[in-house]
Amino acid sequence: MALSFVCFFCVLAAYYVIRPVREQLSAAVGSTQLPWFYLATFIVTLALTPVFAGLASRWPRRRLVPWVYVFFIACQLAFVPAFTALGVLSPRVLGIVFFVWVSVFNLFVVSVFWIFMSDIWSLAQSKRLFPIIAVAGTLGALAGPMLTRSLVQLVGVAPLLVVSAALLGVSTVCVVLLGRWATAYGARRHESGHEDAIGGSMWDGLRQIFADPFMRGMAILLLLADGIGTVNYALMADYSGATFVDAVARTRFHADVDLAGNLLTVIVQLTLTRWLLPRKGPGVLILLWSVVSILVLLLVVFSHDPHAPLFSLPLLIGPLAPTVLALVVSRGLAYGMAEPARHSLYTRVPRSVRYKGQNAVDTAVWRFGDVAIATGMNGLKSFGMVVGGFAAISALAAFAAAGIGWRLWKRVELVEDSSANR
Repeated sequence: MALSFVCFFCVLAAYYVIRPVREQLSAAVGSTQLPWFYLATFIVTLALTPVFAGLASRWPRRRLVPWVYVFFIACQLAFVPAFTALGVLSPRVLGIVFFVWVSVFNLFVVSVFWIFMSDIWSLAQSKRLFPIIAVAGTLGALAGPMLTRSLVQLVGVAPLLVVSAALLGVSTVCVVLLGRWATAYGARRHESGHEDAIGGSMWDGLRQIFADPFMRGMAILLLLADGIGTVNYALMADYSGATFVDAVARTRFHADVDLAGNLLTVIVQLTLTRWLLPRKGPGVLILLWSVVSILVLLLVVFSHDPHAPLFSLPLLIGPLAPTVLALVVSRGLAYGMAEPARHSLYTRVPRSVRYKGQNAVDTAVWRFGDVAIATGMNGLKSFGMVVGGFAAISALAAFAAAGIGWRLWKRVELVEDSSANR
C-alpha cells in the first residue's frame, strides 16, 4: 500500500510539474487551434496503443510497466535542449510537439499505473484501497503545481522537465518493488499465469472496444466525461489567452487553477469517496459526480457574464468567474469521485482486457474524444454558439454519463454476485 501511494504521488506530480507549461503554450494560440493539437495527439496515441498492446502480448508484467516509464523519462530529458537552445524549434512547432507529447505522456503513465493496480488488487480490495491510492495522486497533483509556480520564475521552464523526469524515476523504482511484492505475496486472487505475457494480437485492445459490450460502455462513459472536460478546457484556454499577456503569467495562472482543482479533489477523496465507494459502490459515485457537474454547468448557462468574477480566492487564483468555477469543480469531482469509481470496475475483467482494452479506452478513445469535441466546438462557434451553449451541451453529457455509469456498475455487481455464489 505504501509503495502504491508513493508511486502514484510521483506519477501525478511528474505530470503536473509540466502541465502548466503545456497549458500556456495552448493558451498562446487560442482554442480554435486545439483541434489540430488534439488531432496530432490522437494520431500519435492511436499509433502507440497497438504498440503497447503488442508489448503486453510478449513481455511479462515485471518488464512491461517499468520500461514504459523509462521510455517517457528519456523523452522528457530529450526535450530539454529544445527549451534551452534558441532556434532548435520555432515557438509554434515546439508548442505543437510539446503539447502532443505531454498529452500522450499523461494518458499512458496514468493508464499504465491504474492497469497495474487493477492487476494486483481484487475488486473488494479496490473498493477499500483505491480511494486512498487516489489521494496519493491528488497530493502529487497538488505538489506539482506548487513546485512549478515556485520554480518557474527562479529557474525558467527547461529545468522543470528534469524535475518531472526525476519524479517519474521514483515511480519506476516503486513499480519494480510492487511487482516483486505482488509475485511474493499474491495481492489479488490471481488467475492462472498472472505474471506471464498475455499473448494475442497487438490489435486486441482496439478490437475489444467494439466486440465487448462492457468495454463499449466504458468507452462511451469516458467520451461523455471528456465532453465535460474538453469543453471546459477550451473555454479556459480562451479565458487565459485573453486575460494574461506573457508565458510566465499564463503558466502561473494554470498552475493555480490546477492547485485549486486538486485541493477540491483531495477533500472529496478523503471524505465522500473514501466513505461511499466501499459502502455504496462505484455507480453511486458516478451518479453524484454527474449531478454536481450539471449544477455548476447550469450556473454558467444562466450566468449573465460567464467571465465576470463571482467571488475571489486570494490565496490561489484571485477572481473566480463561472467558467473557472465550473472547470475547478467538474475536474475536482471527476478525479475525486469518477476516476476511482471507473477504475474499480476494471478489476472484474480478464487481464487481456485490462492491459489492452482498458489502455485503448484510456488513451486512443480519450484522444479521439478530444479531437471530435474540439472540432465540433469550432463548428458550433461558426454558427454563433457562445459559452452558455457549450456549458449546456456539457450538462447533457453529464446527465447521459450518470445513466451509463449506473448500468455498468450493475453489470459488474451481477458478475461479482455470480462469482460469490459459485
